[in-house]
Amino acid sequence: MNIYKRKQRWKWFLAGFAFLIVMVSLWYSNNLVSKIKHDERQKVELWAEAVQKKAKLVKFTNSLFEKIKTEERKKAQLYADATEQISKTNADYNFILKVLQDNTTVPVILTDELLRIKAHRNLDSVKALDSNYVREQLNLMQLQYPPVEIDYYKGRKNLLYYKNSKVFNDIKIVFDSLIKSFITEVAVNSAAVPIIYTNEQQTEIVALGNMDTSEINTNAKLKSKLAALSSENTPLLVDLGEGSKGYIFYSQSILLTQLTYYPYVQFGVIGLFLVIAYILFSTARKAEQDQVWVGMSKETAHQLGTPLSSLMAWNEHLRSIGVEDAIIDEMQRDVKRLNTITDRFSKIGSQPTLQDEDIIGVLKTSIEYLRTRTSKNVNYSVQLPTHELHAQLSVPLFDWVIENICKNAIDAMNGNGTISIEVHEFPEGLHIDISDTGKGISKAKFKTVFQPGYTSKHRGWGLGLSLCKRIVENYHHGKIFILKSEENKGTTFRITLNR
Repeated sequence: MNIYKRKQRWKWFLAGFAFLIVMVSLWYSNNLVSKIKHDERQKVELWAEAVQKKAKLVKFTNSLFEKIKTEERKKAQLYADATEQISKTNADYNFILKVLQDNTTVPVILTDELLRIKAHRNLDSVKALDSNYVREQLNLMQLQYPPVEIDYYKGRKNLLYYKNSKVFNDIKIVFDSLIKSFITEVAVNSAAVPIIYTNEQQTEIVALGNMDTSEINTNAKLKSKLAALSSENTPLLVDLGEGSKGYIFYSQSILLTQLTYYPYVQFGVIGLFLVIAYILFSTARKAEQDQVWVGMSKETAHQLGTPLSSLMAWNEHLRSIGVEDAIIDEMQRDVKRLNTITDRFSKIGSQPTLQDEDIIGVLKTSIEYLRTRTSKNVNYSVQLPTHELHAQLSVPLFDWVIENICKNAIDAMNGNGTISIEVHEFPEGLHIDISDTGKGISKAKFKTVFQPGYTSKHRGWGLGLSLCKRIVENYHHGKIFILKSEENKGTTFRITLNR
C-alpha cells in the first residue's frame, strides 16, 4: 500500500473519530438541555397557574368591594327614606330614628332643591363647624354620586348627597394596592419569563417584563410580537371583575431559549476548532515538506557535482586519445543534460530567477530532446504558433515540467500512442495543453495526482506531478491542472502562464 492510500485511510479514520466525538457531545448536551427545558417548562406552567389563581383572588376582592359599595348606596337610600318618612303623619318614628342613628359610616348632606344645606351627618365633627368645609364636601359628593331625591310635600323635594365612607376608601386603597402588586408580580416574575400584559383589545400595554422594548416600540412590531407569543403559548385571560379584563402573553425564559441553541453553538465552536486545527496542521505539514524539498534538492545538486566534473574530464581525455568524435559528442550531450539536471536541483532548493523567454522556442527544444530519447512508437503532435510568445521563465525548471508530464504520458500509454502539445493565446497569458492517448484518470483523482506520494506505478515515488505543481504555481505564478480525462481515452494537462 502506498503512502498516499495510508494517509487517506488515516484521514478518514480521524475524521470519523472526530465526528463520533461531536455526535456524543451533542447527544449529551441535547439530553441535558432537554431535561433543563422540561424543568423550566414546569416552572413556567406553575407560574401561569399561580397568575390565574391570583387573578381569581383579585376578582373576588373586587366583587367584595362592589358589594360593599352597593351596601353603602343602600344605606344612603335607607337614610333618605327615613328622612322622607319623618314628614308623614303616620310614620313609625321609633324605627325612623333608629335608622338615622344607625348610619355611622356613610357621610351624607341633605339640601333643598336650591342646594341650601339643611343637615349633614358623619362628617368630621370639628371641621363641620366651618360652613365652607361642609360646602366643599357637598361639591365633592356632587361629583361622586347622583343625589337621592326625597319627595316630602306635594312635589317638593329634598336632595340627599353622599360619598364613600372612610372604611370604603380604606378598602379601595387596599384593593388598588392589590391590583398594582398583581401587575408588578406578573411583570417581574420569578420564572424570568418574558411577558406582555395588554388590555382586552390587545392594543395597549399595561405592563411588560424581561423583554427588550425595541421589539415592541411600534404598533406593527407589537402586533407581530403578540402573534409570535400566541403561537408559542396560549395567552392567559385575566378577569379582575367589573369589566376589567386583560391578556398576558408570555414565552419561554431567556435562559431556556439560550439553552435551546446551546448544542448548535457548541457544534459551531467544535467545528471552528477542528477547522483551525486542520489549517494549522496543514500549514505545519507544508512547511515541513518545503524544508524536505529544499534539503533534498540541495543535497542532490551537491552529490551530482563531483561525478559530473569527473565525467567532463574523462570526456576530454577520451577525445584526446582519439576516440571517435560521434561517440564523444553524444556523451557530451548527456553530460550537458546532467549539468542541466544539477542546475534544476540547485534552483528548486531556492527561489529561481525568472527571465523573459520565448515559450515557443523553449517548448520546441524540450520536445526535440524528448523525441530522440523515447520509443518510435510514441508520436509527437505539435501545434505551436509561428510567432514568438514571451513569458517570465526559469528554463531549466520549466523544461523539467514538460519532461515530467510527457514521461507520465508515455507511461500511461505503455510506450505506444500520441502526445499532443498545443498553445492557445488569450489577452493576459497563454495555455499549454499536453494530451495523451493513455488509460486516463478518474475525475475523483484530478487533484489527488498532484499530491506528494501519490502514484499509480509500482515503483514510483509520486513526486513528479507534485514537483510540476510547485514549479508552475510557486515559482512561475501560473496554474497547472487536469483539463479533461476519460478512462481508456486519454488525459489533457493544462499549464496557464501569464505573459
